[in-house]
Amino acid sequence: MGYVDEVLAKVKEKNASEPEFIQAVQEVLESLKPVIDANEEVYRREALLERLVEPDRQFKFRVPWVDDNGNVQVNVGYRVQFNNSIGPYKGGIRLHPSVNIGIIKFLGFEQVLKNSLTSLPIGGGKGGSDFDPKGKSDREIMAFCQSFITELYKYIGADVDVPAGDIGTGAREIGYMYGQYKRITGLYEGVFTGKGLTYGGSLARKEATGYGLLYITQELMKNHGESMEGKVVAVSGAGNVATYAIQKAQQMGAKVVTCSDSTGWIYDPEGIDVALLQEVKEVKRARLTEYAAARPSAEYHEGKGVWTVKCDIALPCATQNELLIDDAKALVANGVKAVCEGANMPTTIDATKYLQENGVWFIGGKAANAGGVATSALEMTQNSERLSWTFEEVDAKLQQIMVNIFHNIDDAAKRYGMEGNYVAGANIAGFEKVANAMLAQGVC
Repeated sequence: MGYVDEVLAKVKEKNASEPEFIQAVQEVLESLKPVIDANEEVYRREALLERLVEPDRQFKFRVPWVDDNGNVQVNVGYRVQFNNSIGPYKGGIRLHPSVNIGIIKFLGFEQVLKNSLTSLPIGGGKGGSDFDPKGKSDREIMAFCQSFITELYKYIGADVDVPAGDIGTGAREIGYMYGQYKRITGLYEGVFTGKGLTYGGSLARKEATGYGLLYITQELMKNHGESMEGKVVAVSGAGNVATYAIQKAQQMGAKVVTCSDSTGWIYDPEGIDVALLQEVKEVKRARLTEYAAARPSAEYHEGKGVWTVKCDIALPCATQNELLIDDAKALVANGVKAVCEGANMPTTIDATKYLQENGVWFIGGKAANAGGVATSALEMTQNSERLSWTFEEVDAKLQQIMVNIFHNIDDAAKRYGMEGNYVAGANIAGFEKVANAMLAQGVC
C-alpha cells in the first residue's frame, strides 16, 4: 500500500462520522499522488501527510443566548485552526443548521490550500455554529453573536486567527462579533475581515468571491481561445457569491439565466436582473418567489433544477455537494464547456470525474472561489497599514491574483503531466508551498 493510501485509510478510520471531511481529503490526496510519489521518502519520514490532515487544534463550545421571548436557547460553536505554516489561521464563520465538526474540518482543510494559492501569507481555519439567523430579530442575532465571541475571543487575534464572513455571517453578524471582541479585549485590531467600511472594512469585499470567480473563468476561456461575450451562464445560489458572479458575468458580455435558493430556482431567459435580485435578497431578505412575481420573464421552480438548463458555463455558487452525477450528465448533454466552482466543494467526486472525462474545463473551488479570502487578506493589509484603498485598487489587485492563480494551477498540472486537470493543478500548487514551509519549520 502506497503512502497516500495508508494515510487515507487512517483518515477514514479516525473520522468515520465526517463524510465531507473524508471526501475533501480523498479528493486532494489522490490528485497529489504524483507529487507525493516523487518525494515519498522525505514525506513519509516527516509524517507530512499525517500532519497535513490533522488540524493544529479544534474547539467546540456551548453558545447560550436569550431569545425575544425571554427563553434561553443553546447552540454549538466550532473553530478549527487547521494549519498556520504560511501565516495566521484565516477562514470564515458559517452560521447554518447544517454545521457540524465534519463540515467545519472539511472547510478548514480546503482553506489551507486555497489560502496558499492566493500567494498571500495566510494559513487555513474555519468556524461556525448550527445557529440559523433566518427569521431571527436583530436583537436575537446580536445576543447569539455576543455569546459566541465571549468564548471564541480567547483563541483569535490579528496575528493568530482572523475569522471572516461565510454562509449566514454577513456584515450585520461580523459587526456584532467585532463589537463584542473589542469590548472584551480593549483592542482595535484587524481580527475580523468583512467588516463595515466605517470601521476598517475593505471596498470590493462583498463582491470579491463572485468577481474573482469570473476573473478566473475569463482567463480559462481566454486560455482556450474563447471569450465570455455572448455565453449563456447557469448560476446556483442567491447570496453574495452568486449575486456578484452574475453581475460581473453580465459586465463581461455573458447572459446569466438562473439563480437559486434553498427552496427553489429561477429561470430568466432574458438574463437575471441583478438590481431586482439584490432588492429581494439583500434588502427584503425574501425568497426568490418575490423575484418571479416582479419579473414577467422569470419562471420560478420549486426544488432543484438549475443544472437542467442549457448553458455554456456553469457556476455552482450555493453550498457543498449540490452538483451531483445526474446534474453533470445533464450539463454535458446540453453542451456545457466550463464548470467553475464559486462555492466550497459543490461538485461531488463522481460528478467532477464525469465532467473531466467528457472534456469539460473544470476549476474547483480551491482556486475558483479564492477571490473572497484573497480580498480578506488585502483587508488585513489595509488594517495593518491604517489605510483604505479605493474600490479600483482592490479590484485590480484581485483580478491580478485570480489571473496568477489560473496560470499557477495550469503550470502545476503541466509539470506533472496532467495538462488541463485544474483540480490536480490547484491541489499541487497549494500543497507545495504549505509542504515546503512545514518541512522548513521542523516537527511542529
